Amino acid sequence: LNMKPTLGDYNNSCNERTPILSDEESSCSSDAEFNYLVQEFPINPTKGWFPTRYVFAILGCFGFVNVYAMRVNLSVALVAMVMTVNPQQSDHSSVVCEELITRHVVNNTVIHDVSGSGEFDWDTNAQATILGAFFYGYIVTQIPGGILAEKFGTKIVFGIGIFATSFMTLLTPISAEWGVGYLIANRVIMGLGEGVTFPAMNVMIGRWVPKNERSRLATLIFSGSPIGTVMALILSGVLSGSPQFGWRWVFYINGILGCIWCVFWVFLAYDSPEDHPRISKEELRLIRDGQSERTRRSTPWKEILTSPRVWALAVTHFGQNWGFYTMLTELPTYLANVLHFNIKKNGILSSLPYVSHALIGVLASFFADSMRRKGYYKITFIRKIMNSVAFFGASICLLSIIFFGCDPLPILFLLTVALGVNGFMYSGFNVTHVDMSPEFSGTLMGITNCIANFSGFLAPAYVGKVTESGQSLHNWSIVFITTSCVYFVTAIIYNIFGSAELQPWG
Repeated sequence: LNMKPTLGDYNNSCNERTPILSDEESSCSSDAEFNYLVQEFPINPTKGWFPTRYVFAILGCFGFVNVYAMRVNLSVALVAMVMTVNPQQSDHSSVVCEELITRHVVNNTVIHDVSGSGEFDWDTNAQATILGAFFYGYIVTQIPGGILAEKFGTKIVFGIGIFATSFMTLLTPISAEWGVGYLIANRVIMGLGEGVTFPAMNVMIGRWVPKNERSRLATLIFSGSPIGTVMALILSGVLSGSPQFGWRWVFYINGILGCIWCVFWVFLAYDSPEDHPRISKEELRLIRDGQSERTRRSTPWKEILTSPRVWALAVTHFGQNWGFYTMLTELPTYLANVLHFNIKKNGILSSLPYVSHALIGVLASFFADSMRRKGYYKITFIRKIMNSVAFFGASICLLSIIFFGCDPLPILFLLTVALGVNGFMYSGFNVTHVDMSPEFSGTLMGITNCIANFSGFLAPAYVGKVTESGQSLHNWSIVFITTSCVYFVTAIIYNIFGSAELQPWG
């Protein structure tokens, strides 16, 4: 009758076969499952000469390039949009870097007076509210984003999130023209769209990435964040300073690029390896081996919300976001108003910290995966080592900035090193969600990212309040000291209470 074998037929003959791989987590049952799976889903092993999991990782990386470029571009464009105050007219001119204002070149870097001719008369508190408005929406969709991705799949949730963000980016110029309230509403809606991206991607990583490649592929995907920041700094600086284009084109180009990415995502992304029509048998087995069988279980809310490990992870995530968002949203203002950099002509220079963040993060991920493959260290130890380098390193560098006053070269060097070593966090706490629970990693990321992103509006508000009396060295020293302390304290909390072991409920 030429009937296809059933899963039971494979299980009955299980003891007669030798598993292909001898990993400690392999089992005869999973081997039988795999053989049944490849019968049910005919796959041509000659198809897809490029591993499909790398296609997914590259798509994810470019997705985060787009979302971060769209998130950051306002921080840079705001310098060109807003009428700035001439520091020489400030009551606090004695504590700003006056000696840099009149120089044309300092250490081969173009400097100019930043008194501006922007279109909008917004004070520092209004600017802080605009920059922080994004996060009011962003925190709302964190937990729903993870739940929706676990239930309906990452492809649709992640794709809709980025499309919504792209659409609102295209509407940013007209929103600004209509008034502060409309721009704030625009940023809130943009945050709602982008809020699903990180939790949804964690679900997809749990399904697509083999455990021994988790650090480097997750880092490749999330390194799109600093790469997008670099792109925003350079592109926004060039366009804002161009008489042919201007700051409006910052948002038009970023929005169009986001929409183009959505087209590739629709045709090339798949929710799971089993859904992919071109994956090879070997790659499917590699991905599935070592993963627990995916069953539809209800979310163990009680166990998650009462777990000290989860709360330690959430506090650590908050510390990372406080530091990263402080530099992400406020660094252009600091460089322009305190060090008096002409960001329009020095976008490359101001983007160096984020280049180092991405590069060092990727290099650290290979080191972390190598440590894991050798089996000498437990995964929790590896995550804590990586995270300690990221947090303590950034803390020391930021604290050191206050000792260099108005000297731009060592300050830029320290900022570059601070964000560079901070890239170790991609192999630290940032991937712990998947380690603790591959099945509910989207929910975990939603919970911790929701808590962490309160810093998205608290940090800009804090900086706005501290610098309300003037863009002075003293005030910015307070900002750097605070950020340094946040990194230091949250690193200790993770080292004491954090864990990357698979949880009983995970």
